[in-house]
Amino acid sequence: MAATPADVKDVPGAYVFVVDMPGLRSSDIKVQVEEDRVLLISGERQREEKEDVNYLRMERRMGKFMRKFVLPDNADADKISAVSHDGVLTVTVEKLPPPEPKKPRTIEVKVA
Repeated sequence: MAATPADVKDVPGAYVFVVDMPGLRSSDIKVQVEEDRVLLISGERQREEKEDVNYLRMERRMGKFMRKFVLPDNADADKISAVSHDGVLTVTVEKLPPPEPKKPRTIEVKVA
């Protein structure tokens, strides 16, 4: 499997994964979230099969690829979007709102 370059950004309100996908259609790319909060980006780059073609050099990577990213605890695994444009896949994972601070709880003191 070929290594696929990726950048991961922490921006206000979301985590953004930017992955190079040159020459791939969006139908060749699969974005999934596994149960253990792992973002999985996979797919396959196919070689052109043409008769009467003899390659003198092949430098572009072909075959299957996969990248896994562990999502932070404050990532909302139910609010994920993915857009492919000009050979770049951008996956945005929204952040959960910060938890509200807990208010002190008063314990009643009983007379013994």
